[in-house]
Order: sequence, then C-alpha cells, then structure tokens
Amino acid sequence: MKIYAVGGAIRDAMLGLPVKDRDYVVVGATPEEMVQQGFRPVGRDFPVFLHPKTQAEYALARTERKTARGYHGFAFYFAPEVTLEEDLIRRDFTINAMAREVLPDDSLSDTLVDPYGGKRDLDARVFRHVGEAFAEDPVRILRCARFAARFTDFTVADETMALMQTMTANGEVDALVAERVWQEISRGLMEHRPSRMFDVLREAGALARILPEVSQLWGVPQRADFHPEVDTGVHVMMVLDYAAQQGYSLPVRFAALTHDLGKGTTPEDVLPRHIGHEGRSVGLLGPLCARLRVPVECRELAQVVAREHGNIHASQKFGAGALVRLLERCDALRKPERFLEVLQACEADARGRGGDFATAPYPQRERLLAALDAARSIDAGAVAGQYADNPGKIREAVQAARIDAVEAAGLGGEGD
Repeated sequence: MKIYAVGGAIRDAMLGLPVKDRDYVVVGATPEEMVQQGFRPVGRDFPVFLHPKTQAEYALARTERKTARGYHGFAFYFAPEVTLEEDLIRRDFTINAMAREVLPDDSLSDTLVDPYGGKRDLDARVFRHVGEAFAEDPVRILRCARFAARFTDFTVADETMALMQTMTANGEVDALVAERVWQEISRGLMEHRPSRMFDVLREAGALARILPEVSQLWGVPQRADFHPEVDTGVHVMMVLDYAAQQGYSLPVRFAALTHDLGKGTTPEDVLPRHIGHEGRSVGLLGPLCARLRVPVECRELAQVVAREHGNIHASQKFGAGALVRLLERCDALRKPERFLEVLQACEADARGRGGDFATAPYPQRERLLAALDAARSIDAGAVAGQYADNPGKIREAVQAARIDAVEAAGLGGEGD
C-alpha cells in the first residue's frame, strides 16, 4: 500500500499559496484492508475512507468509464492493481494531476509525480486538460471557468477551449444538474476576479446554455453619457468585479450579476435607453433562481436590488416621504443588515462604469442609512397604541411618524 497527496494541495504549495485541505489517493489496497487499519468507509459511488485520527478523506485509486450523459453518468473501477498514473489521468487539468508520496512520518516526499506535464503548465500559467476523458464530464467546463476567476494570470490552452466548445455543441452542458451549476457558479462569484469565469463560459459557448439571461446582455448598448463602457455585459462584469474587490458577500455579488437582466430584453427601437428594465429584471430573476435553486438570501437580495437600484441612485432628490416609502419597499426597517447589502450592490453598480464614475462619490449610501436610523427611532408599538380604537389608521400613523423623524433629521430633500 502507498499513499499519495494529490491535486490542489500539490498545485497550491508549488504556487506558494496556503494549503487548506489535502486529497489523498491510496494505491495497492482493498476496502477490507483499509477497514482493518481503522479507516471508516463513507463513499457511495466509489470507496472513500476517513482517517481514524484526522478524519481526512482517503480514496482508493480508481478508473472511470462514461455510461450516460451528465455529472453522474460514470461507472468506477477500483482494485489494488490500479496505478497512480491511471488514477491521475482521469483528473481535469494537468496542474491538478500531480502527486507526492506520503512518507511514514506524514511528511511529503520531495519527488514530484508528474506524468502529464503539470509543472510545465503551472510554470506557463496554463489550464490544459489531461486527456480526452475531460470531455465526459461537463462540470469541468464550470471548474475551468471558476479556476480562471481564482488564478487570474492563467489562460486556457487553445486545445482545451476547443474541446469545451465541442462539449457545449454536443449538448453535454445541458445535462448538468442545477445544484452542481449553482455550486460552481457561486464559488466562482467569490473568487478574486469573477468576470473571468464568465469570459471563459462565454468563449466556450456554455453561458448561453447555463445563464441565457446573463449571456444576452453582451452587445446591448447603454447611453454613453451614463455608461462610457456602453456594452451592458461589460458593465455588469465591472460591477461584479468591483463587488469582489470590496470583499462583499455572495448575495451582494449575485445581486451585482443580475441587477440589469431586463436590459437584455429592451426593444431595439428604444435602445440605448432602458425604460422599465428594473421590472423586467425582477421578472427574469424568478425563473433563473428557480432553475438553479438559488438560496433564498441570494434570491431575495437580488430581487430588491433589481427592482430598486434606479430609485436608490436617484434618492438624493427624494423628500422625507419618498425616502420612507423606499425604505419600506426594501423592508429596511425590519432587515437593516440586508439593506446595507442592498446599498453595497447599488454602489457597486454606480462605480462599475468607465470614465470618472469609478471614483465618483456615492452619497446616497450615507443619506439612506441616516434616514433609516431616523425612521427606526420611532416606536411603532407606542404609535399603534394611540390608535387602539381605530386600527385601520395605524399603518398610516406609523409611516407619518417616520416621515416626521426623517424630516427632523434634516433629510427632507427636494421633493416628496
């Protein structure tokens, strides 16, 4: 029996990056031998075992054979005679197909096992598929795109991009399950430069299959006086990257990605204006989120941002009444922490543009937060108590008290 550390841990160590988790492959062992040594079996499709002390995962070396379309369409073969090289060749990229033997003291051997040129491609900063088996798993297109967002100085090898384009044309991408698509997309959104993920997906032809609502934004013009970058798809990527640079949460980044979906459905005779795109964006978000099973916190924040970002941008001219109604529509009084995220997404939208917009002030954020503080200072229960005999007036009275509080805070603005 021999044990090897494989994959991302080897790659990241060679790049000088912190290693979070190690993946281990065991060569020359049977499941029974693993159990005898105290390992606990946990794998369903193929034997994976938990180390008796560290609880780290150890997988038996295996080969796989394509049996049907999609992520789950594989049959696995494992036996003591399966070699490390046979196990590594089924991996996605050469930079993930390297290994080092685990020595008796749990340290790693200095000898790099690199049968497919991983170090060469790591030095050249290239994502290159290991073998033709890459084409059997459509998730690898998503992984390539996600890696591009993480490793921002890497490029995709021409032959690998050509293979991904063929996979898309053959319909492999259409067999992806929603949970796995969201898992990879959400992880890519949290990388250093998420726009690169969408660049790769677009070039591979996969974005139009996975997220057609986002894909159709490229080539849609906007008014150059507000958007020097003009192209809506370019703008959305600038917004998304700004949100990533600020370290914003996944819900904020998802809202940044989807806030302008409605611009992709603007009639051509109206362009480059996009009247009513906010409502159309909300309408497109529902089916998108249902299709990919997007978590509730991401979906709800994205809907608020899509619906209200235009009003938030214009809120500097709002009077106290309009400010309070905007806060109520955003459910800011009940969910102030989420409202802060709404404002983060809107500021990213304002700054994710060309020219001087990227560095221009965004006073809307501070003013709306101040208005929220003033409105929340009202004791709604106490106001309601004054209308015990006329409960139909309670909502109106509470709103009026909040408007008065916003006025008193000097946030009346130019109109109502």
